Amino acid sequence: MKAKPFVTPERLRRFFHPQNVALVGATDKSRWSVFTFANLKSMNFPGEIYCVNPNRDVVHGQKAYRSLLEIEEPIDLAYVMVSTSQIMQVMDEAAKKQIRNLVLLTSGFSEIGREGSERERELVAFAEAHDQVILGPNGNGFINVTAQLTPYGLPITPPVKAGPVGVVLQSGALASSILTLAQVRNVGLSFLVSMGNETMISATDVIDYLIEDESTRVIALFLESIRQPGEFARVARKALERGKPIVALKIGRSEESARTAMAHTGALVGDDAVNDAVFRQLGVIRVDSLEDLLTTAGLLGCTPPLAGRRMGVVTPSGGACDILSDRAQDEGIELPPFAPETTAELKQIVPPFSTVHNPLDVTGYVVVDRTLLLRALSTVANDPGLDFIVCLTEPPRVKPDDPQPMYEQFDNLARIVRESRRPIVLFTNTAIDITPFGQEVIDRFGLHFVGGMEHGMTALGKALWWHEKRARAQTELPPAEPREGARGDTGVGEWSEYRARLFLQEHGVPVVPGLLAASAGEAAAAARELGLPVALKVQSSDIAHKSDIGGVVLNLRSEREVEEAYQTILNNVRQRSPASRVEGVLVSPMRAAGTELLVGIVKDPLWGLVLAVGLGGVFVEVLKDTSLRMLPVDRAEIKRMLEELRGAALLKGARGRTPADLDQVAEAIYRVTRVALSVSDQLQALEINPLWVRGTQVEALDALIKWNESSAAVSKP
Repeated sequence: MKAKPFVTPERLRRFFHPQNVALVGATDKSRWSVFTFANLKSMNFPGEIYCVNPNRDVVHGQKAYRSLLEIEEPIDLAYVMVSTSQIMQVMDEAAKKQIRNLVLLTSGFSEIGREGSERERELVAFAEAHDQVILGPNGNGFINVTAQLTPYGLPITPPVKAGPVGVVLQSGALASSILTLAQVRNVGLSFLVSMGNETMISATDVIDYLIEDESTRVIALFLESIRQPGEFARVARKALERGKPIVALKIGRSEESARTAMAHTGALVGDDAVNDAVFRQLGVIRVDSLEDLLTTAGLLGCTPPLAGRRMGVVTPSGGACDILSDRAQDEGIELPPFAPETTAELKQIVPPFSTVHNPLDVTGYVVVDRTLLLRALSTVANDPGLDFIVCLTEPPRVKPDDPQPMYEQFDNLARIVRESRRPIVLFTNTAIDITPFGQEVIDRFGLHFVGGMEHGMTALGKALWWHEKRARAQTELPPAEPREGARGDTGVGEWSEYRARLFLQEHGVPVVPGLLAASAGEAAAAARELGLPVALKVQSSDIAHKSDIGGVVLNLRSEREVEEAYQTILNNVRQRSPASRVEGVLVSPMRAAGTELLVGIVKDPLWGLVLAVGLGGVFVEVLKDTSLRMLPVDRAEIKRMLEELRGAALLKGARGRTPADLDQVAEAIYRVTRVALSVSDQLQALEINPLWVRGTQVEALDALIKWNESSAAVSKP
């Protein structure tokens, strides 16, 4: 359901900061109730906790109230755990008590089908009429770690470390896994919420709130579906503008997971390739695992901005140097040689049997000289040719009898990290759990360790991409929407190529010349006017694939060949597709060898019009080399799409080809997108295959336009 206008960040700030809580349906027999009450108590919630149960005098060791109306004090938040059949009675009591904020743990709504959806609509209508805001139903609640507020229905084991990562989950059970992972990896959280059915408060509403939340520096998402694509795009752009990274684990890549998500949430899972492209376009970092979700978010939340891809490495392991070198190549991270002055200084620090280069192995001599790693790190941190440094070291695991030397060691490490002019990122070798003593030392000196080289290098690559994306976004204006509709009528269904080409040409798209012939003589005359050699193609809105029925003949070099080909095409159509209505035969000049591109625009059910650019002709099916973007896009973004292609070298002149003028290509594709946007309500699909490119020459050689069956005429200027 669509989020309501009054679910604003300011309204949610009040929602997520209650001064007291009423547990409605509280009972010692329910683990949900026991857990929720225990969570509030164990996290030292300072406000009053009111237990409401009409059948008990005492619940959880304290007085129970028969109803919300018996409580004399105003209530900030009602946490509701009653059966589905009792929900509306509780809502009515809450309205009379003027309780505006409710968490509904109760299930049995839209997640179960039509009957539940109707019940949910009734619930929303009542809440809207009484200015109530609901989190859920079918959700576990939230954990405001910064404020130590935990109206949450699953067990929480203290302590939960406060920190910069806000977590939004379209899953209840996985919240516990995220909490545990954050605890053992020592990643601090600002906030965590389990969304439930998103009846009123949506995931995008909470993202918007976290963007405004001063204690949150990065937002981590687990998404089963994107219910409000327009709102999601808005808050994603807002987060990028405000400098708050969004890291998302979006399921639904496989057919089976898409079906599972659909059954679980009752919401549409979009095409994964489009989701991936839109995320990149919006600056949302996509990851593939819960470990990468938290690791990447933790790195971004605890590390200063990374200004470039030149990495220095300091480690006591030669094997780790090899692993990091391979992974740096995977992530597009550079390992430049150390500056001469750095090399000279390092030779005075490391043992004689160490080889001084980047990545630097200070060797196992660190066992003998505990200062070796830190002295080398301090030197590398001053290298002018590096943008950031990765240091491999381990937090302590067991508290020694005399921890003071260890404290001094990590105090020195913290000082180097703090005073370095370049970000220093601390990696552990593997993604091990950090022991309680290790967490004590890390927290005492304000350090952050990234869990393991594999996840750490993935996180670094994602972080670098995000910082580059944000820097680019700060200097670029957003693409403008078209101000007026296309000229002419769109019609209904699929148009013939000739009609589609005329439409595109009228709106500024470069199209190869062509004449429609109704006889062999007209075809020969058209060939004479356009210049031989030519191609002939049958024109019919009933024929989707002209070549399959013998409706295309190429490289005709004489008027006689043209006349014969014209007749051959008509005979083929009569034999192989007799019911097709033929408009005529299109005559077009042949073009010299060049690079062929596909330019396609389709209407995605979730994101609307989506542009696909790739290698055209036979390469479309063979290589599937395409780049996708949600419209609108500007010319600079289109050029980036072209450069993303695996076959981009062909456009740049590989294998003796004439290099393409990418500005001209981007301009032609941009004009196609403007036409599509101007008729977006009517358009179902628009495809140019191929868009022929040779140097500065760019022309559409074939085009397809398909309109919605209910399309109406587009308004004329």
